Amino acid sequence: MAGCQNNGTNDSAATDNDQPEELVMGFFPSTDSDQVTTRVEPLAEKLEEALGIPVRGEVMTNYSALVEAMGSGQVQIGFIPAFAYILANERHDIEVILKSLRDGEDSYRSQFMVRADSGIEEIADLEGAVWAFPDVASTSGYLFPATQIRNDFGMSEDDFFSDMLEAGTHDNALVAVLEGNADVATTFEDARVRIEDDYPEVYDENDGLKQLSFTDPIPNDTISVIPGLSDELKNEIKEAFLSFNDDEEMIEIMEEVYRWDGITEASDDEYDIIRQTYENFADEIDPLE
Repeated sequence: MAGCQNNGTNDSAATDNDQPEELVMGFFPSTDSDQVTTRVEPLAEKLEEALGIPVRGEVMTNYSALVEAMGSGQVQIGFIPAFAYILANERHDIEVILKSLRDGEDSYRSQFMVRADSGIEEIADLEGAVWAFPDVASTSGYLFPATQIRNDFGMSEDDFFSDMLEAGTHDNALVAVLEGNADVATTFEDARVRIEDDYPEVYDENDGLKQLSFTDPIPNDTISVIPGLSDELKNEIKEAFLSFNDDEEMIEIMEEVYRWDGITEASDDEYDIIRQTYENFADEIDPLE
């Protein structure tokens, strides 16, 4: 398993009083893995100070590695996106305790983006268009937009669009539309900021991209824990993370790593909308494969 090695002993094994000897936080690499590792070290140190237990961070290769590391007990605290969380909960009883805030919001939306000069005014105009999306396992890039197409037009996305381009990233999907290789891109709101440095025209009212429409809100990324931790320790972990909201250094780290500007409490039922959306694709897509 990438990111974690098991040499026959578990460094995080519980002591006689059921208190872990060490807590491991698992992260997925939203940017360069080495950069994430460097930035989360102060976060781990602060959590260790609050809990009185050694804490270290592990940056995993992908969502699947993170979920499976938590399932095997090698990682106890996971920074898991919403879609991966519901699968982790289903397969390993992973429990959400907190979620992120971005711009003060605990949810975000997917956006349909078209060229400002395209003449496209509503989603119905996209029938027969070329659709660029990050990948089929992306909640905001694929699952929620595809669900909206299915619900609004009574047909699959394959039938609605003339062609579908899996661009690999949200950035690439936007660039595909900007450069004329696709008619519409779906990304998280507002992903244009990610390409503004290389494509300053992206916000131009004539030559840039415009937001055509939005999906229903999607709950933000989670901080989740394995079921084997005591309720007392889970609560201590929760309170420690919430205290970071008043720590400027910790907020700066979270902003650099995941664009978080705060943390708030979360419950499992808030992610039911993800479960319901995934039911439409369960036989087609397994993002943990």
